[in-house]
Amino acid sequence: MVRDAGISLDRALFPLLVLVERLGPIGVVELADRVGRDYTTVSRQIAKLETLGLVLRQESAIDRRVRESVVTDKGKAMTDRVDEARERIGQSIFATWDVQDFENLVRLMRKFADDIKDDSLHG
Repeated sequence: MVRDAGISLDRALFPLLVLVERLGPIGVVELADRVGRDYTTVSRQIAKLETLGLVLRQESAIDRRVRESVVTDKGKAMTDRVDEARERIGQSIFATWDVQDFENLVRLMRKFADDIKDDSLHG
């Protein structure tokens, strides 16, 4: 999808950019926890995204000792292009499906999401 969106960004960096765009402002420790990487590695990767002008690091409004990342306009434009590519790909796939198959997918995905949510409450 990243390639379909015409983006050339290191594969390790793009998921971080998306998380910053979706969840920001967000600190390095929380990002590292979410992606299952060491926080020192994530810190270097965020620094790279900042150098590329895709994220900006700033003081946390809650704890001035913490630096949080937020997406820049340039970074947001990049994630928007991937979202558009994902939508184009999905539309081309679903265009060949009949209505009943699509409705079944939606129903089953809702069931799956509900079961995951319920299971996480018990786990």
